[in-house]
Amino acid sequence: MNVHELPMIMFTTLAQMSVGAFVVLGIIQIVAARRFGSDAIDKVTDPALYAIGPAMVLGLVASMFHMNDPMHTLNVLRNVDSSWLTREILLGTGFAGLGFVFAFLQWKKLGSVRQRQALALVTAVVGLVLVGSMSMIYYSLVTVPAWHTLATPAQFFTTTFLLGALAVGAALMGAVMWRIRVASRDADGVVGAEQTVVDTTSRTVLTSSLKGIGVAAIVLLGIEFIIIALHLSELSGAGDVAGQSAAVFSGGWFVARLVLVFLGAGLLSVFLFRYASSASTARPLAILVSSSFALVLVGELIGRSLFYDSMFRIGM
Repeated sequence: MNVHELPMIMFTTLAQMSVGAFVVLGIIQIVAARRFGSDAIDKVTDPALYAIGPAMVLGLVASMFHMNDPMHTLNVLRNVDSSWLTREILLGTGFAGLGFVFAFLQWKKLGSVRQRQALALVTAVVGLVLVGSMSMIYYSLVTVPAWHTLATPAQFFTTTFLLGALAVGAALMGAVMWRIRVASRDADGVVGAEQTVVDTTSRTVLTSSLKGIGVAAIVLLGIEFIIIALHLSELSGAGDVAGQSAAVFSGGWFVARLVLVFLGAGLLSVFLFRYASSASTARPLAILVSSSFALVLVGELIGRSLFYDSMFRIGM
């Protein structure tokens, strides 16, 4: 793996995952609130919301190490009118800040539901523009054939929603398992604790959300494989430098990336969709969705490492 670019690998992957998770959570809240009401949905989704912020902050901190001296970040901020990197930094901190404010308001239930929804919409838009800015940093380098292609923004946005969806699933079930563990101290065994923590409405919301995440993961997996195939085909037929980049995606790490993503987003999502029902206990679902997320996360980190390995320039 490309250890030299590890800060950027961590930043881009975690930031995209955070944006995707925020958007997916918003979709779940909008769709489910029409059926169950905002209060019932907040009970299920709020714990997952609080997990997004730390992931985003960790990514931002990691990105600063890419500049050797974190204080160099201040110099980058001078070029907002001409630099995609500057826009990325501003949008990244803006998304993290807006997300923190929204999470705080949601926690304290400050403001009306519509006001919080409006803030969530603005935060999601800033996050999506952030992902677009990330992709443009690399797409704009016309001397790097592997990056100056529509496959770059396509892959970034696919990673955003694939990792985001699975992260939400893992966070939802992680929160449930934690509450069950706490409740089991006062209830008569784990089964009694689960019945106390996961009421009928919460169970329905959880299983419906997990089924939706499973379907979305399979669709996004198909899109990602198509993007990879088209990207490699484009590079293979574009000359010597592009051919060098294409060779990066032919080794053991590339195969490992495909296998991990396929197992995580493909096979496990099939089982997740099949076994996510109102009669299912929380533990098997938690194991399924957490395993799926972990496999895809590792696969996407490997894929991002290969992305940086493919930087071969035309000319000097």
